[in-house]
Amino acid sequence: MTAASEGAGTPHIRRPPVSEVAGPELDVGLCLSGGGFRAMLFHGGALLRLNEAGYLPRLARVSSVSGGSITAGVLAQNWARLEFDRAGVATNFSDTVVTPLRGFAKKRVDVRAVVLGALTPGVTINRMLEGSYRALFGRTTLRDLPDEPEFVFDATSLQSGDLWRFSKRAEGDWRVGVRSAPDTPLAAVVAASSAFPPMLSPARLSYPPGALTRGADPDVDGRPYTTRVVLADGGVYDNLGLEAVWTTCKQVLISDAGGHMGNDSRPAVLWPLQVLRVLGVIDNQVRDLRKRQAVLSFIEGKRTGTYWGVRSHVRDFGLPKPIAEPSDTTVRALAGVKTRLAPLSPLVQERLINWGYVICDTALRTHVAPDAEPGRLPYPDARLD
Repeated sequence: MTAASEGAGTPHIRRPPVSEVAGPELDVGLCLSGGGFRAMLFHGGALLRLNEAGYLPRLARVSSVSGGSITAGVLAQNWARLEFDRAGVATNFSDTVVTPLRGFAKKRVDVRAVVLGALTPGVTINRMLEGSYRALFGRTTLRDLPDEPEFVFDATSLQSGDLWRFSKRAEGDWRVGVRSAPDTPLAAVVAASSAFPPMLSPARLSYPPGALTRGADPDVDGRPYTTRVVLADGGVYDNLGLEAVWTTCKQVLISDAGGHMGNDSRPAVLWPLQVLRVLGVIDNQVRDLRKRQAVLSFIEGKRTGTYWGVRSHVRDFGLPKPIAEPSDTTVRALAGVKTRLAPLSPLVQERLINWGYVICDTALRTHVAPDAEPGRLPYPDARLD
């Protein structure tokens, strides 16, 4: 790391710019954005298509935030159970990954966490959220995850304002410090990654003194920063999960299920509602900026890869024979599914999975796998008109 001074004050540690970082060494990186159960199922459909295309064994790193971390968590937990054929296709993918996701999408997670967390003495809302995730992940910890691909779950440190990463190798903040070979429960990790403010945050983690190695910034590399960690949703800092893969992977695949904030002619005056509106503005701006930078890098040849989103349109890819081409009305309806951890009907579940599958298929065959055979809708009866 290098240091840079700002005025006459204390030197501030900064990340090395991309030009100072060695070139990418890993093969394929996959980013899974946030977006509640909408994102969880949309990414499930994208993973279905990536599996059929033989891409799963090529993944070197999977970076996720918020709702995308639920999907990544289920994939990571069950990776050893996947039965790959000679073409690199997991023949039991649907049963092993998609079925648990659909079962979880029947649950009312967010309201339960808020109500019980607010009413139960000594229990936080995020701790209740962790309890709901425990029903999905059981006692799985980071140590139980596969070595390859590396799964990185992103959260945001509300203390340092930087990214806090969880993986099998390490967890921590480059400025504060890191802990090697952590045994943090996967349920707690996903709860931190999806601690959406202000209702589901913060997540609090405690470490004994010395558990974290010293970080790169002397302002925050000691107590209480290293012993009492306060986190929020990873999307607050990096809503596409790009940072963990962008400088390390040769090919970057971005699956974006983030919603779109609509217009409001009469924004709320009450400060709690106004704060939610402001958070939406910030999220949309950061997401759009990161998306534009990534897509421009693909166009300029700085990275290979592709981007697909829940608000994308098949026609914009120019693929001659797409497997489906949903109308603008259908895309708006699916992208407009609320960013909640609340029950979704079987039909909505199937349409979100179909849509993730279709737009991933479109992006893959347009930009990175032009010779791939077209896919088929996972749920033909849940048509995308």
